[in-house]
Amino acid sequence: MKEGTSVDKGNAGFTAADLDYELPNGLIAQHPLPKRDASRLLVVDRSSGRLHDNLISKLPDLLRPGDLLVLNDTRVLPAKFTAERRTGGKIGGLFVAEEEPGRWQVMLEGSRRLRVGESLIVTSGEQPGGVTLRLLEGCGAGFWRVEVDAQEAAGQILDRIGVTPLPPYIHRNGTDPAIDADDRSRYQTVYAQRPGAIAAPTAGLHLTEFLLDEVRAKGIETTFVTLHVGVGTFKPIDVERLSQHVMHAEWYELQSETAEAVRRCREHGGRVLAVGTTAVRVLESAAAEPTDTRAVRASCGMTDIFIYPPYQFRVVDALLTNFHLPRSTLLALVMALAGAETIRRAYGHAIGHGYRFYSYGDAMLIQ
Repeated sequence: MKEGTSVDKGNAGFTAADLDYELPNGLIAQHPLPKRDASRLLVVDRSSGRLHDNLISKLPDLLRPGDLLVLNDTRVLPAKFTAERRTGGKIGGLFVAEEEPGRWQVMLEGSRRLRVGESLIVTSGEQPGGVTLRLLEGCGAGFWRVEVDAQEAAGQILDRIGVTPLPPYIHRNGTDPAIDADDRSRYQTVYAQRPGAIAAPTAGLHLTEFLLDEVRAKGIETTFVTLHVGVGTFKPIDVERLSQHVMHAEWYELQSETAEAVRRCREHGGRVLAVGTTAVRVLESAAAEPTDTRAVRASCGMTDIFIYPPYQFRVVDALLTNFHLPRSTLLALVMALAGAETIRRAYGHAIGHGYRFYSYGDAMLIQ
């Protein structure tokens, strides 16, 4: 477990300004393509810096027998909701975590107007089964600890009252149940198993069961880790020196089966390919002691590992990832793996060739 770990605290050479770039709004994907594996794929060669346009559907041909694909099996909760005050005012809310049965941490809009002890009613549109949230404690920055007057687990309650927690750059008109039903399906990987995320590990959204079967048929093993993506995934870096950024912590688990799969991959000369930056963070957090620098150990807990140049990767060899926001920790991680200049060229190429960006956008393979 890497708790409280930011990488290379003394490095002052790489700043938040190095993570800036201009993106036309028209390239921000608002909806997924009709087919998951129809997305474009920009292939980046780490050693030469060469760029090659391809398709996600051709991914099996780009990998090698003996490689290991590491997938994040977290499942996105319908964590977004609308609450109503006694006065009739509407407040947007986001479930963050279930601290214990009947007690949640949430984010609420307009928190300055709210008071401890106040009750908010959360309904589910035309469906029965709303709940009451009583405000117990304001935790700052819009976070509240609340008491829930329902007996079920958080996931069951959210299934009734919540909608898909799409990122703020994806816009929806109202809460049309049909549109949300589509987002509930498409803003979720086909292998999602363990509920707990409030944002999707978006690189995995491109993969289908058929594509994964093709990968395995070529002698490429797949394995799973879990990282429950939290609210901090959308928090921009608002300090100039990256060493001063306070990284959000997220719960992760890497089980013994995955540690063994990494060992087998190394033994046979394969590459560890992470599907998404969340899988990278798990693998690097679970890196074994320095005496065995290419292995991982079974572990779980909270990780706030922050990866940015000039981080030396201990486990990950290649990465399938989407295109990320400026000044984001995710973009810093990608630059650490491929090199800042290579990624700047890749992003410039993607913009110039009309690639679709962010969660529902196209992808990049760094190898």
